[in-house]
Amino acid sequence: MANRTKFFLPVALLLISVAIAPASASDGLRRVGLKKRVLNRDSLVASRLAFNEEGTVAHAARKFGLARGYLEPEPVGPVGPGEDSAGDIIDLKNYMNAQYFGEIGVGSPAQNFTVIFDTGSSNLWLPSAKCYFSVACYFHSKYKSSQSSTYKKNGQTASIRYGTGAISGFFSEDEVTIGDLVVNDQAFIEATREPSVTFLVAKFDGILGLGFQEISVGNATPVWYNMVSQNLIKEPVFSFWFNRKSGDGEGGEVVFGGVDRNHFKGEHTYVPVTSKGYWQFDMGDILVGNQSTGFCANGCAAIADSGTSLIAGPTSVIAEINQQIGAAGVLSEQCKAVAAQYGEMIIEKLIAKEDLAKVCSSIGVCSFDGYRGVKAGIRSVVDRATTGVTDAMCTYCELAVTWMENQISQNKTVEQIINYVDKLCERLPSPMGESAVDCNSVSSMPNVSFTIGGKNFELTPEQYVLEVTQGGTSQCISGFIALDVPQGPLWILGDVFMGAYHTVFDYGNLRVGFAEAA
Repeated sequence: MANRTKFFLPVALLLISVAIAPASASDGLRRVGLKKRVLNRDSLVASRLAFNEEGTVAHAARKFGLARGYLEPEPVGPVGPGEDSAGDIIDLKNYMNAQYFGEIGVGSPAQNFTVIFDTGSSNLWLPSAKCYFSVACYFHSKYKSSQSSTYKKNGQTASIRYGTGAISGFFSEDEVTIGDLVVNDQAFIEATREPSVTFLVAKFDGILGLGFQEISVGNATPVWYNMVSQNLIKEPVFSFWFNRKSGDGEGGEVVFGGVDRNHFKGEHTYVPVTSKGYWQFDMGDILVGNQSTGFCANGCAAIADSGTSLIAGPTSVIAEINQQIGAAGVLSEQCKAVAAQYGEMIIEKLIAKEDLAKVCSSIGVCSFDGYRGVKAGIRSVVDRATTGVTDAMCTYCELAVTWMENQISQNKTVEQIINYVDKLCERLPSPMGESAVDCNSVSSMPNVSFTIGGKNFELTPEQYVLEVTQGGTSQCISGFIALDVPQGPLWILGDVFMGAYHTVFDYGNLRVGFAEAA
């Protein structure tokens, strides 16, 4: 069993209602059209899939690596794919900037399904006609092996567990049609159980993982690997463009085998993949306005994840970012109590250069030494708070230590630091992790920048705030959501980031590239 983490936007679920467009005669690219849907609160709740207990981000997991027994393709060269290289283009549909999905065919004749093209996971799974006891299966298209002449029985059982649910079933093999590409003998999971509400309200039928085989359940060869080994594409590269203009008919595209020059400006900035499994790379400092948050000044791990709607990061830093942009989360009296009762003691310990991991235990708030919460991976502040007052106070103390350390480095006074932490307590994310923003204040919010490859990739408020519509009423949601990874910290740059920056996944050179989207 594998655990996977994924966030489909809290408001709408990163849906994928894929429509396959014919190949372009002029550029030789086949596009998968992406669709967009409106955000609503039910979708939002269903849109986030959680984190792998081993620190891997799943539901759409993260990195890509060479499969066991898989022949490594010839490198494209030291420079990687050409900026004008063509490929097979799959048009995507956009669900209100929260879900992007496309259509694939499975079997002969092809049975059509909408899927999320997910760089955060590596398996293809679809609802099975043999799914009898999960309500979710009755609301989505189901694969019928008896109607396919190319079906091959496998039968190996499979199970994938997410933070908000799980799917289970068995492996089968069949042809998979993506645009004009036909992948032969593709192993995929027929899901016979989908007990989670996440899949019940999802707009997609299944998930097509584009991560590395290292995180593939059952060590199944990913669809992407077979595209390369069966010589279906020119270059071992694929790229994403998400259209963030929700009113447009175009949702975006996934290009297999190259890039579409029409959808980015300038050249890509590339960074190497640092760990196979997800498309993971090293990220530098994070700035709000022009000021460093201090958290990633010495580097952080990040992944580019097309299957996550928002940008996810450690609770402590997300709370700071949301505080500075004016996003309101859950008011916690216990958190504020820690600042009031223990603030000065914590500051004294930090000024004395005491081990950060021992500060909370040394003042009697935690019963153990070491960050078993913020640094080692709490599920969420809210989850920890439900286990008891003592445990919650310890969690809030750990958060306070992180926040105060950052403020001390900026030479703030004791009073300023305690007031700052008190305000951050009011910005802790809600139980589902999302935070609300005043729609009328968007234009006055600061830009947020991520340093990648020595370059700042800036997001404007219009790019990182999502507008949710329900019953004719609009609500604005912060694009930053809290997620603490057990072996983190790890940042997940989802659709909010990839919508602003065209993203190239270069398998031949094991690197990820970003350029301003056009």
